[in-house]
Amino acid sequence: MTREILVADDHPLFREALRHALGRAVPGATVVEADTVAALLEAADCHPDADLLLLDLNMPGAQGFSALVQMRAHYPSLPVVIISANEDPAVIRRSIAHGAAGFVPKSSTVEEMVEALQAVIDGDVWVPASVDVDSPALEDAEADVATRLGSLTPQQFRVLTMLSSGLLNKQIAYELGVSEATIKAHMTAIMQKLGATNRTQAVVLSQRLSLDHASLARSAGH
Repeated sequence: MTREILVADDHPLFREALRHALGRAVPGATVVEADTVAALLEAADCHPDADLLLLDLNMPGAQGFSALVQMRAHYPSLPVVIISANEDPAVIRRSIAHGAAGFVPKSSTVEEMVEALQAVIDGDVWVPASVDVDSPALEDAEADVATRLGSLTPQQFRVLTMLSSGLLNKQIAYELGVSEATIKAHMTAIMQKLGATNRTQAVVLSQRLSLDHASLARSAGH
């Protein structure tokens, strides 16, 4: 059976590098590419039985770990390997704590990428040898935010992502091809699930999964 691999990264050249590594790690695999979180959600919806996701934390539409949290909540059987230029050990540990099955720095050699991908496909967790991720744990505030964001439906997550980008309800409605009333209904549900009282608070809360851990501490509580 042909494996399906989702590759979510906004840099074409790096997607090509990942294709090369996948060609060696998973010969014959079908690779589906996405360059934004919105495109990733569509790809995941169209390929619900995908075998692996390679996810860049900094692609358009992502707020730190938000895309990882969303994918793990709605596709729990899909292993996710983070591919990132950020090699901070704390970020790597938080990625694993949020449910990633692996973390591959973009500075890795093709051989290291192949090793990582093969390990995750075999059911193991892979991180750089220099990073200790035994029993990684999240702070209570971050774990709570992740749970709330994970409770959003994919469409609600799309709306929140667009809201975080500064779009107005009518602009979001146009982009998604729905009525403004539908967006207002989504916003009501989003605020209820996040425990937010207004749009600004919902955006601030969504940003608490920033890669910058200090920003989480500064915004704790609402």
